[in-house]
Amino acid sequence: MKAEIITIGDEILIGQIIDTNSAYIAQELNKIGVSVYQITSVHDDKTHILEAFQAAEKNVDIVIITGGLGPTKDDITKTTLAQYFEDTLIHNKAVLENIKYLWKSFVKQPLLQVNIDQSLVLTKAIVLMNKSGSAPGMWLEKNNTVFISLPGVPYEMKALMSDEVLPRISQKFTLPFILHKTLLTYGLGESIIAERIKEWESALPESIKLAYLPNLGRVRLRLSSKGFDKQAVIAGVDTQVTALIPLISDVFVGFEEQSTIEQIIGNQLTKLGRTISIAESCTGGKIAESITAHSGASNYFKGGIVAYATDSKIDILKVNPQLIKSHSVVSTQVAEAMAENVRQLFTSDYGLATTGNAGPTKGGSEAEIGTVCIAIATPDGVFSQQFNFGKQRIRVVQKAVTMAFTLFQKEIF
Repeated sequence: MKAEIITIGDEILIGQIIDTNSAYIAQELNKIGVSVYQITSVHDDKTHILEAFQAAEKNVDIVIITGGLGPTKDDITKTTLAQYFEDTLIHNKAVLENIKYLWKSFVKQPLLQVNIDQSLVLTKAIVLMNKSGSAPGMWLEKNNTVFISLPGVPYEMKALMSDEVLPRISQKFTLPFILHKTLLTYGLGESIIAERIKEWESALPESIKLAYLPNLGRVRLRLSSKGFDKQAVIAGVDTQVTALIPLISDVFVGFEEQSTIEQIIGNQLTKLGRTISIAESCTGGKIAESITAHSGASNYFKGGIVAYATDSKIDILKVNPQLIKSHSVVSTQVAEAMAENVRQLFTSDYGLATTGNAGPTKGGSEAEIGTVCIAIATPDGVFSQQFNFGKQRIRVVQKAVTMAFTLFQKEIF
């Protein structure tokens, strides 16, 4: 069972907005056994849209369209669908009542004709009621291909996918079971891991595919399989995972489907009944941000300080100025002082600190661009390591965040 996602709107093609809708739709379709064959973005142009519809109908079973359902003149999805299906548009009473309710309850402005016209739907369509907005979804069928039109507003699209689209697809089609199992690794590059596991990879059965997903200091290994016998699919993947883990045990930290490394660390700290605080310089608060992105972080995260300037390290973290003068602000000695002092400041069990030179200029340190020092203070002492993560600022910062989590994860397990 194959699907194509078509996004409509010039704003995507000129880079004004990022197409997050397609990623969400693809993930949700995959969960129920629908494979996405292609994702297409088209201009607000009738000819371009019609060409995309025609091509999709030849290739897939399901076409999901987002965008172009608004009240303005450049929103032409419905009229284009009417042309493609040789149909007419009529006002739908239930949709119009919903629009009137929304305007009365929330908009508090006059209901204009352009708003009323959002209740126009194709006569051949099954109307998908949009309880979160004024533009309804539509379900249409042509030559054994299902066309589903959804609003482009993300929260409206997601609600319709969950409440209307996915249940209808599951009811209409007999779908295979698709399984992805993603192993998280930190600290080794893609090529080194590939060399380690090449014999295992060569022996994989044809029904199981491996994908490498590298990203700045971490590599995700995704095993994928599908079939109509759910238990056989699960057993086949589990057998391969069991054989793979011993080959990467030193860098394997868990499964993506279960948790991220921040969650794994948080769960372990909770289990141990211990806490952590963070002192960041070159990472600019990104470590703390990653930790607090997950609910329950207050159980183990005491707090953090972004001591970006040298003065802040001295005034707030009480790093000895002589230490900075002797070793440079980017040094393992300063990182260790930051880690230990933030641990004491927040009375936490662990302190984690970063200081570095992300570039593009050296700033107040003579350390080479890309140099990052990471320190961890524990109840038993403090240790640190120095790294060089290259010369691209964004990559340096992200690699530093990744390595900080990697080192800390190894410390507490």
